[in-house]
Formats: sequence, structure tokens, C-alpha cells
Amino acid sequence: MYYLIVVVLLFVAELFYFRLADRFDIIDRPNERSSHKRITLRGGGIIFYFGALAYFIVSGGVYPWFMLGLTLISLISFVDDIRSTPQWLRLVLHFSAMALMFYEWGLFALPWWTFVIALVVCTGMINMYNFMDGINGITGGYSLVLLGILAYVNAEIRAFVEPEMIYTMMCAVVVFCFFNFRKQAKCFAGDVGAVSIAFVLLFLLGKLVVATGDFSWLVLVSVYGADCILTIVHRIMLHENIGLPHRKHMYQLMANELHLPHVVVSLIYMVAQVVVMLGYFRFMTYGYWYLGAMVLVLGFIYVAFMRKYYRLHEETLRRKCYN
Repeated sequence: MYYLIVVVLLFVAELFYFRLADRFDIIDRPNERSSHKRITLRGGGIIFYFGALAYFIVSGGVYPWFMLGLTLISLISFVDDIRSTPQWLRLVLHFSAMALMFYEWGLFALPWWTFVIALVVCTGMINMYNFMDGINGITGGYSLVLLGILAYVNAEIRAFVEPEMIYTMMCAVVVFCFFNFRKQAKCFAGDVGAVSIAFVLLFLLGKLVVATGDFSWLVLVSVYGADCILTIVHRIMLHENIGLPHRKHMYQLMANELHLPHVVVSLIYMVAQVVVMLGYFRFMTYGYWYLGAMVLVLGFIYVAFMRKYYRLHEETLRRKCYN
């Protein structure tokens, strides 16, 4: 009954946000780098923050430093969805939020190098989630898979967090998917959605790593990571400014050049991550070896895909230049 009430309340909150977004023109207009063609409401992913807030209130204030960090990073991301904010301000609030999360993990009591690794991984994952949020369903669908896997690990392998937190966040993601995981999305996650759900997943993943002392759990984000990191490498090889917008991610080529439906591409990424994790559970005693093997396998798939289909992207760029 609790989760049913949560879903209903979050559903109502999302509909209320749609009215506000429509009234204050918080929308996403298609441009040359977009994978959509219709004006769509932006920032629907704010529901992820409300999901975390609902758990925080009901639990009586569990994980207060994490919640404060999530509030800071969600607030600046939401403002950035409405109007551009200074980069220095975003950096200050992002790093402040991560420091609060590290404190909640108890990271400052561990060796200094764990802080460095956490900072690199967290910065990378937050940006990765932002980069990968480009088609309908991919952010919500991939996040739902990760939360489901984390719920299984928490229940069957190693308890590392209160299960109600994971289930409440799953409710929030399901509500978002109802409006986004479809051919014509009612809303996009926006920066606030991509960043906030990345922050939540980072908190859960960090709690798991700290509890087990095993960094091979990073395999949980290996599919996203392979696409994102190798796309950056590819752009560097092309002598491009990696800070500028583009449409060179593997999922973007699937949607734009191969014309696969967005929901199909999203399902491919979801299923791929499930398959990777099934293998990890089978060979968990060789966690680091398995992680390394998956990096090689996913890298090979990425390179093979680009060698075969990247020419389609180049042809698209030439047509645009010619026109």
C-alpha cells in the first residue's frame, strides 16, 4: 500500500509539474543535434528528486548529508534547464554535493586514494548520464535496470542500504517512464533528471562498494561507460572539441542514422546491461577479471559498430553542409 500511495502522489506531482513547465515555457526545442522533432516539456526528471525526498521524509531523515547534496545538485541542474548558469557555480555546487555524499559514505575515514577514485568516478558518471540522455526511454529504462539489480544485490548478496530507498526510487522512475518511455514522449528528463538520478545511483553504488570493498561493482554501469568513454576517445581522434554538442554516441547513430525506434534502442541498452550482470553474478569470484573482460568485449562491439555504420553519420553531415 505504501508504494501504491507513493506512485499515485508522484504521478500527481509530475502532472502538476507539467502544468508549471507549460506555463513558464520550460521546453526543449529540437535543433540540429537533437534526436527528436517535436517541442517537448523539459525537466520531467525532477520526479527523481521528489522520489528521494518522499523516502527521506517517510524514513524520518535517513541519509541527511546525501539528501542535502542531492538538493544542491538538483537545484542547480533545474535552474540550468531554465536558463544558463555560470560554470563556476555549477562546479562549486557539484563538488559540494559530492563531498556531502562522500561524508555520508564515511569515505573520509578511508585511505586518501579512495577519495580520489570516488571523485573521478562520480564526476565521470554524472557527466556520462547527462551525455547519454538523448532519446526517449534510455535514462529511465537504464536506471530502472540498475535499481532492480541493486535491489537484488541488497536482498540476496549483501545488504548495504535500506531496501525501501531503492523501491521508492523505482516508483519514481516508473512514473517518469510512463511519460517518457514511448514513441512520442510527454517530457524529457532534462539536466535535473539526468543529474539527480545519476547522483542517487552513485550513492547506492558507492554504499555497495564501501560495504564490500570491491570496485568490480563498477560493472553495473559498463554499458553506458563503454559508449560514453569510447565516444570521447573517438572525438579526440577526430580532433574535435569534446566540450561541444554532437550526435556521435552509438545510441544516437542507432536512432538517427539507422532509424531504429527510440524505445527499441533503449531496450537494447537495458538488455545489454542485464546480460552483463547475469555473467557477473555467475563469475563473481573473478570480479575484476570479469570487469576487464567486459571492457574488452564492449569495446570490440563499439569499434565494430562504428567501423560499419559511422559512414552514415558522415554522409548526413555532408548532406547538411551541401544544403
